Amino acid sequence: MKYRLLDILACPICKNWPLKFIVFNETRYEYKDLKVKTPFCRDYCALRLNYLQNINIAELDCTECTKKEITDGIIICERCNRWYPIIEEIPVMLPDELRKEKEDKEFLEKWKEKVPENILRNGLPYHL
Repeated sequence: MKYRLLDILACPICKNWPLKFIVFNETRYEYKDLKVKTPFCRDYCALRLNYLQNINIAELDCTECTKKEITDGIIICERCNRWYPIIEEIPVMLPDELRKEKEDKEFLEKWKEKVPENILRNGLPYHL
């Protein structure tokens, strides 16, 4: 998942934005002659964890951001305490009724050393 996607992702349940995220694994790709307009994101820079209005645009390196991919991680909605896995570069942001308890719990178990305690104990829709 590209960091820039967090500029537009909102919680599908409560519509909260921006969402918190934790990177478990990251991949860096090299692209020849990559040119990216700065700022690339419209409102929120996930790489800098800040709104663009609070960032000196001259300090942004959007080309570097586009080379990074979150391979594994978790997206967290701090408003409703829901979490969404990032698996093999894909954010899985399904509504509760389409989530699979067994798969979600396996994800939490696999990454429990990196997942915040409040998600492990009280996260929605499933927790350990």
